[in-house]
Amino acid sequence: MTTPSPPLAKKIPTQRTRHGDTFCDPYEWMRDKDDPQVLEHLAAENAYTEAVAAEQEPLRSAIYAEIKRRTVETDLSVPARRGSWWYFLRTIEGEQHPVFCRVPASAEASSLSAWTPPEVTAGETLPGEETYFNTNAEASAHPFYSLGGMAVSEDGTLLAYVEDTSGDEHFTLRLRNLQTGQALPESVENVHYGVHLSPDGKRAYYLTADAAWRPHRLWQHTVGTPATQDRLLLEITDVTQWLGAGLSADRRQLVIESGNSEWNATRLLDLTDPAAEPQLLVPAERRVLNSVAPCEVDGEAMLLITHNQQGPNNAVSLTTAEALLGQAGSDQLDLGPTVIQHDDAVKLDDSVIVTAAQVLVEARISANPSVRMLSWDTVRQVRDGAAGVKAASLPGPVFEDTMHTISVEQASYDAPLFRVRYSSWLVPDRIYDIPHQDPVPILRRETPVNDYHREDYRAVREWATAPDGTEVPVTVLHHKDLRRDGTHPAVIYGYGSYEISNDPGFAVPRLSLLDRGIVYAIAHVRGGGELGRLWYQNGKKLHKKNTFTDFLAVTDHLVDSGWADATRLAAMGGSAGGLLMGAVANLAPEKYRAIVAQVPFVDSLTTILDPEMPLSAGEWEEWGNPIEDPEVYRYMKSYSPYENVRPARYPAIAAVTSLHDTRVMYVEPAKWVPVLREHQLGQAPIVLKTELDGGHGGASGRYEKWKDRAWDYAWVASFISA
Repeated sequence: MTTPSPPLAKKIPTQRTRHGDTFCDPYEWMRDKDDPQVLEHLAAENAYTEAVAAEQEPLRSAIYAEIKRRTVETDLSVPARRGSWWYFLRTIEGEQHPVFCRVPASAEASSLSAWTPPEVTAGETLPGEETYFNTNAEASAHPFYSLGGMAVSEDGTLLAYVEDTSGDEHFTLRLRNLQTGQALPESVENVHYGVHLSPDGKRAYYLTADAAWRPHRLWQHTVGTPATQDRLLLEITDVTQWLGAGLSADRRQLVIESGNSEWNATRLLDLTDPAAEPQLLVPAERRVLNSVAPCEVDGEAMLLITHNQQGPNNAVSLTTAEALLGQAGSDQLDLGPTVIQHDDAVKLDDSVIVTAAQVLVEARISANPSVRMLSWDTVRQVRDGAAGVKAASLPGPVFEDTMHTISVEQASYDAPLFRVRYSSWLVPDRIYDIPHQDPVPILRRETPVNDYHREDYRAVREWATAPDGTEVPVTVLHHKDLRRDGTHPAVIYGYGSYEISNDPGFAVPRLSLLDRGIVYAIAHVRGGGELGRLWYQNGKKLHKKNTFTDFLAVTDHLVDSGWADATRLAAMGGSAGGLLMGAVANLAPEKYRAIVAQVPFVDSLTTILDPEMPLSAGEWEEWGNPIEDPEVYRYMKSYSPYENVRPARYPAIAAVTSLHDTRVMYVEPAKWVPVLREHQLGQAPIVLKTELDGGHGGASGRYEKWKDRAWDYAWVASFISA
């Protein structure tokens, strides 16, 4: 079969001048996705991609079949108690989306036995079981369907949810009477992620975003009234700040944060008062990164504040709303006595979790997410003058795997236990309930996986040395039969932005690579949060290039240490990880045989220079502000993948994107691909694959996502396995 020639995109030169530098962009015309010529070009690219990847179809189909075979398609979640109901999910073989179910709880919620979830069996309905939301039915009328948030009233009679039917992450808020199953007549268009209900279920609270997809307004909707009567509670006009909100532990207050990755303002809203206004506790002018958790200590309303005032890895202090409000004119913000001290070796999560029994603290210790338990007695002692404690000294549940992830799944305020989710590189997700009084984990469920034997695989943590001497963590996954003899193909995955960590977690699709003798490595590069806040700060703004050189150092380490054959390497990354892919392709194209760049942020400078576009003004705290700062402009231009393509023997590159992505727009890879082809000195193909009905996460539905992953894995495997 003869592969056709790639589409030839027309050129319309567009000049951009900033800080005395002029860049001529021949493909900026592709930004208008309503232009028939743009859609025609994307369709032609898809046809070319299909032709190039046609010979990969057998491998693609095999990987998809393996994912499908290993996945227990008819699956269940562990019921979670809320009020007088147990809520859980069913996934059904052949269906793309989960089904939301519930069953009445028969006992009072005070005893430990009352929190033992009912046994749910596939294909069998529990007594009194209700399906209160069938996502498959809702999705049936749309090519794309995604939920962006869901809330059920305290009494279980009202459902609020937000849905996206196009993939552009512009949601519609809808309400449903769970007693009758009938939809309420009102709806609210163009809302952002998330929805919360007042304790009495009479009001819904939601966010809307501006044209740059920045959530900036908080609204109150009164159930039973049209959206035109909704009340605007707060508007953040500073384009560098994003707005977010979450419920307090007792679900009676809304904790509202507005800010960026370096500082934020915090407000509280009384949800029991329909006329309440947000109360500003920590102003943005304080330049403190903070999160407030309302609590009660001996009957007194207090606040546990997680903050970076004492250091980048956070501390936790105890104060009151009144104490904060009384400091409006003070030079130094006093957050009260320190309950948990700052620790250079331990990163505290953004907020503590309050329960009546104790405070749960999520902390990153030895690069692993963990849960620690802080007693109210310790909080009282600190209130009364005692010294604070270190998070690492607090007790916590113990698990056998040294590399694992544990996070709080549910912690109802008055419950006698809390629930965690546990996973490791080789252990599928487990759900444990942990009693407050006797914190021995009770296994409720391990996600079943067909045709999987843990003993057949290995997970190893190693360290690569970056050019500046920094030791970079590397996770190496491989089949047990693989020997460290330098002959194996390898896929290297990386991200490295926004303090997002690649934490230990099980993934069925990866097994298809490991079974084929492919080493799968995760490069925990700077810009992520694996080793604390400084690990993130040393991979952002004017340190961003550390992310790229760390990845190259990991690549070299895998070869030098015998894990991989230097001629059989592939790289993968998405979104900001797609920027990483574009950067390493320019820096060292000779190191890789294939690259998959998923929804890649490869025209980063153009995007950040336009505050009206998504990932722009609100991102200046991540990348710097190239509009105002010439140094930032020059630095970003020196690594922006689109502007640094050069004549080279590029590897086989697949840029995968979505037409309706509002975070990293399709136009970035659409422009990048033809420039790569123009400078390609080798014979490896360079393709653009555009999902026409998907968003930032690709197509909706689990089967479609499996197909996407099979496509990506078949692309890299086909070039490195031969």
